[in-house]
Amino acid sequence: MAERRATGAQDAKQYLPATSSVGSGDLLCPQRLRVLLPLPLSGAFSYSAPADLALAAGDLVRVPLGRREVVGVVWDGTLEEDGLPAEKLKPITAKLDLPPLTTAHRRFIDWVAGYSLAPPGAVLRMSLSSPGALAPPKPIRRVVQSGRPLPESLKLTSARRRLLTAAEDGFARSQAELARAAGVGVGVVKGLVEAGALDEVEVTPRLSTAVPNWRQEGPTLSPDQEAAARDLRAKIDDGFSVTLLDGVTGSGKTEVYFEAVAAALAAERQVLVLLPEIALSAQWLERFAARFGTPPVAWHSDLKSSQRQLTWRAVAEGQARVVVGARSALFLPYPELGLIVVDEEHEAAFKQEDGVIYHARDMAVVRAHLDSFPIVLASATPSLETTVNVESGKYSELRLPNRHGGAVLPQVELIDLRQDPPQRDPEIGTSWLSPPLLKALEETLQSGSQALLYLNRRGYAPLTLCRACGHRFECPSCTAWLVEHRFLGRLVCHHCGYSQRAPESCPACGEVEALTPIGPGVERLAEEVAARFPEARTRIMSSDSLQGPADAAELIRSIQAHELDIVIGTQLAAKGHHFPLLTLVGVIDADLGLKGGDLRAGERTYHLLHQVAGRAGRAERPGRVLIQTYDPDHPVMRALADGDRDRFVNLETEQRKAGGWPPFGRLAAIILSAPDQDTVERSARLLARSAPSLPGLRVLGPAEAPLAVLRGRHRRRFLIKARRDLPLQTILRHWVGGLELPNAVRLAVDVDPYSFW
Repeated sequence: MAERRATGAQDAKQYLPATSSVGSGDLLCPQRLRVLLPLPLSGAFSYSAPADLALAAGDLVRVPLGRREVVGVVWDGTLEEDGLPAEKLKPITAKLDLPPLTTAHRRFIDWVAGYSLAPPGAVLRMSLSSPGALAPPKPIRRVVQSGRPLPESLKLTSARRRLLTAAEDGFARSQAELARAAGVGVGVVKGLVEAGALDEVEVTPRLSTAVPNWRQEGPTLSPDQEAAARDLRAKIDDGFSVTLLDGVTGSGKTEVYFEAVAAALAAERQVLVLLPEIALSAQWLERFAARFGTPPVAWHSDLKSSQRQLTWRAVAEGQARVVVGARSALFLPYPELGLIVVDEEHEAAFKQEDGVIYHARDMAVVRAHLDSFPIVLASATPSLETTVNVESGKYSELRLPNRHGGAVLPQVELIDLRQDPPQRDPEIGTSWLSPPLLKALEETLQSGSQALLYLNRRGYAPLTLCRACGHRFECPSCTAWLVEHRFLGRLVCHHCGYSQRAPESCPACGEVEALTPIGPGVERLAEEVAARFPEARTRIMSSDSLQGPADAAELIRSIQAHELDIVIGTQLAAKGHHFPLLTLVGVIDADLGLKGGDLRAGERTYHLLHQVAGRAGRAERPGRVLIQTYDPDHPVMRALADGDRDRFVNLETEQRKAGGWPPFGRLAAIILSAPDQDTVERSARLLARSAPSLPGLRVLGPAEAPLAVLRGRHRRRFLIKARRDLPLQTILRHWVGGLELPNAVRLAVDVDPYSFW
């Protein structure tokens, strides 16, 4: 645990570091400087600065640490005396030729550290997440037209003429790129270089990106869209604000907040758009390029190392004007950030569960507040936290109640599986499609439309057991069943990644042909669809079947081009896609998200099913949604069938308020883990003995976590429930800050937990 952190409290201002005379651009005392290192250490370290280095807060510097050198950031705040004489301080080695981190960015790092109880250096590491970008990029060799008269002895073949013509634009290219542009071999390029007709030069690599053209006209907006866009444009110059853009699926929320993006670009500010699944953003990227004439700069985990380095530098130097990315894009070093958009703000994917634990939506609001600019939260199903903030007046709201272009919302019907269960077929075996859904699929295919079958379960079956002895296949490192992936011929743990070849006989009793899959996954559903509709073109849409953004983009293109008839998808299929010919959505197991349950089980299930239902009927053809459920009277199911979101939200709000649950109370989780059970149990008992006892605070646990063993580590959990007026972070810090645990034990704190596994 860090010893030097901002104090915790409800008000954002109470997490900020104490003000001092040191700020961005202020020269610091040369004798003793605080340097924060991107390491999970307790705070900033003192260094001395050589007289020839003019350093300011935010500057990136190279400093010695033990026997190595690391990059850190000159930090502001009080110049603390650490007991070391100035002459014994190690000197800062060098100042890097990079823009400094802004004051707002440094305050943001301190705030996130204080709120999440993470070491400030661990938060800084997320901002310096591309170490290769911190060093000057290595020059690369390129060829350009020489500009000199061609040698008289040079024989101009047709290939050489094409090459020289291609080089007339003056762009520096690699030999391979120039050869491709001219339609010749690389040998032709080398020959002209040797002849002096082309020159080889060294250039500094930079990210290839154009400035989005904010002057370019967008599509014609409806009156509702134009009114919302006008409001967002006006807020660009009005300082901090949070606006919920609440629009039904297909209402054109993206085109509305694009108007805010254009206004921010016109004001010469950078823009960040956060998406929950950047790998599935092909349609969004196409719409952006159509609106602004060029794609935005993308930031996500699938970028190659060299691309990440160029992108990081482009952001830090202000070259990247619009960045679209996953949650980690929030921590990039923007020098001129002036607008954040969080699309699908309700998505649980914005919650980071490992390392520094944070919710990107909530931290994005803090980032906008610290630098006094607007933020837009967009959703068709806003989170309860955001809805309550709107009702209390903290956030403003803009509503788009109708689908764009005359399209209407789909008709939603519930299929009671107690009355219409799937019928077992002698040839197919166990079925997962009820008779009403099968009939709807037949009608959809006959009409030339497309269908989406939604089942949020990857693989073939969630469990495999032996009919002879009852043996179940379990992960050796987690308390989780192995999921059969029949297309791969393997059994896989979805928690740690362990996999093994699917055996032909039971390893416990040796019985052959006794292994039975229990329950359906998307692969098993696809198998049934192929048997029942052999002429239909089908494809699975899940994280297992997509190998990255390019693969996802190709799948989306094939759906749009009507190269597929039926898509069988997990929650990835619910992520804001627009498929004009998709008129039927069938939900196979609507009760899946409600089983086991947690605080947000109902809300999360409603969000997901509402979003996937919104894929149907987004163009001229009307849509239909069939939801298979064993509990049609559940409030989630009734709200979906009746189209009454507000009734469900009101019921959920009343239940949370009555119980003092978030957003009307505070929650935090403490997770202890260790390689052996005895060690973690002893540590849990030690932590329990020192648990705080305060009015308005309850400590539940320790208890075995639902996932009791994860990646070979035994886990115990505490859940802390507190009134909103209690300084929860301060209480937690005092509780666990001085605790000495064995080295083998890890302690993680999750403030505002979203999952309870």
